[in-house]
Amino acid sequence: MGTQNTSTTDKNGAKPNIAFIGLGNMGAPMAENLLKAGYSLSVYDLSESATQRLQQAGASVADSPKDAASNAQVVISMLPAGKHVHSVYLGENGLLAELPKGTLVIDSSTIAAADATVVAEAASNLGIDFLDAPVSGGTGGAVAGSLTFIVGGSVHAFAKAEPILAVMGKNIFHAGDHGAGQVAKICNNMLLGILMAGTAEAINLGVKNGLDPKVLSDIMLQSSGRNWTLEVYNPYPQVMENVPSSNGYQGGFMSKLMQKDLNLAMQTAQDTNVETPMGAKATELYEAHTVENGDKDFSSIMGRHDSSVLS
Repeated sequence: MGTQNTSTTDKNGAKPNIAFIGLGNMGAPMAENLLKAGYSLSVYDLSESATQRLQQAGASVADSPKDAASNAQVVISMLPAGKHVHSVYLGENGLLAELPKGTLVIDSSTIAAADATVVAEAASNLGIDFLDAPVSGGTGGAVAGSLTFIVGGSVHAFAKAEPILAVMGKNIFHAGDHGAGQVAKICNNMLLGILMAGTAEAINLGVKNGLDPKVLSDIMLQSSGRNWTLEVYNPYPQVMENVPSSNGYQGGFMSKLMQKDLNLAMQTAQDTNVETPMGAKATELYEAHTVENGDKDFSSIMGRHDSSVLS
């Protein structure tokens, strides 16, 4: 694949070739936005329908991650879990052993910080610039190109990646060194899970005592209980337009993904001996909820109190 690759642009400022691995609900629209911005993409995914979608948008389709990266200066991955990231980069035929020095690798999967650090250290030893860059903003943000990227890695690698990330997102944060992106992401999502569970409890308490859910929500929005879930993502049906709770809890951020992120937060807390009692309770609540509602939006935790909203 070559011997040295120290920049994401050539001396004439041409855009780099990008390999994009993982074309799920998030990865596919992210890749499409890169194509719209004029980047040349080679893509890989196990799903034939996913690769066909990107091929129709102008990408070339590869038979393997190695094939996708064969002429790339930048590799971006969006994968389900740490084991998949480990397999792609460190497993048999793993990419890190094949990539030239100076290649920029951006992994936007949400995985354990420890897993990200292992891959990053292996990459660093080979002269490869690795960033863990998990995202926030859901599928809507991926389509709109308005994601938030929370990035861990060197300042040098972050500077190389920023113009590319700016095509897919509006808010781009450098959280710190390798693994910092993952830690910041799971801290945010742990708090989000706590807030959503608490907001659902508070609205339920008011409704069961005769209050209108919208009136109560408006009161709390102007009071000290105000939070993001009340402001833009109310969990009670028909209180707010264009949110999953008013669409049968379809779309948005699936409960099973919130459960995954809460489990990652608990793993990190255990690994670093940090007490997170409220995070632990939110994890317990979502674990029970996802048994039957894993594919519904995470605001469907409202149904724990009032099952009629799920019907």
